[in-house]
Amino acid sequence: MEQDAIIIGSGPAGISAALYLLRAGFQVSVLSRDNGALGKAHLIENYYGLPENISGDQLAENGRRQLLRLGGALLEQEVTSINWDGSFHVHAAEQELAAPVLILAAGIARNTRSIPGLRELEGKGVSYCATCDSFFYRGKDLCVLGSGAYALSELEELLPLAGHVTLLTNGEPLSITPPDSITVEHRAVKALLGMEEGQLRAVQLEDGSELACSGLFVALGTADGSAIARQLGLMLKDGLVPVERDMSTAVPGLFAAGDCVSPVKQIAVAVGQGALAGLSAIQYLRKQQKKK
Repeated sequence: MEQDAIIIGSGPAGISAALYLLRAGFQVSVLSRDNGALGKAHLIENYYGLPENISGDQLAENGRRQLLRLGGALLEQEVTSINWDGSFHVHAAEQELAAPVLILAAGIARNTRSIPGLRELEGKGVSYCATCDSFFYRGKDLCVLGSGAYALSELEELLPLAGHVTLLTNGEPLSITPPDSITVEHRAVKALLGMEEGQLRAVQLEDGSELACSGLFVALGTADGSAIARQLGLMLKDGLVPVERDMSTAVPGLFAAGDCVSPVKQIAVAVGQGALAGLSAIQYLRKQQKKK
């Protein structure tokens, strides 16, 4: 199926880019498997214009409805492969799409590992963003799961507000020097334990002992890059897709926005980058049309 633009990812960056392209009269298909990191946000209150707190799932659903209202196509399919020969050919589970423009807004894979209770307690004490959620845990005993630079950034965000913070390395060696004020726990995490109402209450360690914890922030490092970007021959920088100021990449017609580009994992940043990617894609498409 031929399109003007294909967008991979239906989060704030992808939908924002799509809205600009659709309003400019271009045909757009958005591919996405789920709501990604946004869907894991329990409540959002630090985004402009919200009259009241909203869940990540609801905000994502609002964006999808807006996309469909403007005539965009939303395909809930996993991308299996992609290649470029002057146009982008995206192979999904059920069909193949082609377009002169591709916007990569698929975010980055968050390494959560297989810890019993983790998935069940997401949004109920388990978070993936200290900047987003630290405010809700003021004065509480918190844990950060990780051992590298990502974990350090989460620690630094939590320390001014938390009662105490413990770094759980899950048996992995430290690659950072953590602040003196935190406790470092090297034993592996066996499971996360919740209260009867489903809220996180403790971390169970490998020897069966329990560590009381009101909030666990997962920071097991960023992905070592997007497989999609690699398929297109892009070299990643610090695990992120390198872009120019207009969100373009080294591949003509390929733009990127959101978590796969920015170390700041915030909705407002993703929306802004998505808008810029969409506007830049419009200029690119119009220039291509003039050449024909």
